Amino acid sequence: MSINFPERRHELQGLMLRLGRDIPGPLGGFANLHKAATTSGALDGKIKELIALGIAVAQRCESCIAYHVHDALKAGASRAEVLEALGVAVMMGGGPATMYACDALAALEQFEGAQK
Repeated sequence: MSINFPERRHELQGLMLRLGRDIPGPLGGFANLHKAATTSGALDGKIKELIALGIAVAQRCESCIAYHVHDALKAGASRAEVLEALGVAVMMGGGPATMYACDALAALEQFEGAQK
């Protein structure tokens, strides 16, 4: 099964908006948490997105990969930085994370292609 990660991210945005209308408290809280956690501080937003991507791979969350590859690139991460983050995720998550790192590579290539 091949995932179109830009399409998946777009689909998730719509679903999360709908879910937010149905359960505004939890989703609003999550949105606030996300904003607070990714705002630049001692670590800049790019580094925080790369950390989130590594966790997404290690936790085997395809939908999270769609978001965090996109957001890492948007925050200024280079291809090399994304790939190094994937290497750390593989080290932390072993064989299963390796398979999800392959998904993240496909997402990286798809988002890079969409930027051209």
